[in-house]
Amino acid sequence: MAKATWNGVVLAESNNTVVVEGNHYFPSDAINKEYFQDSETHTTCPWKGVASYYSVEVEGQVNKDAAWFYPSTKEKAKQIEGYVAFWKGVKVEA
Repeated sequence: MAKATWNGVVLAESNNTVVVEGNHYFPSDAINKEYFQDSETHTTCPWKGVASYYSVEVEGQVNKDAAWFYPSTKEKAKQIEGYVAFWKGVKVEA
């Protein structure tokens, strides 16, 4: 089971992650939504599409844009559409 943690809190946990370019993408129903805040940040990947971001807040500490997802992917990345991945100090263990 893959698990994403930050500041001692489990942000996501799932047996159904998809690994792309070394990142575990978690199904959206596997994240603990109470720690996630929508962000205005967007980036573009040439083969995946436009990514949206979440900031993560745990006990008043905010990790800006620490999670990203592709709400609508290009054809080659359909397996991660809507799935959430992490960076910026979020620890992901498989």
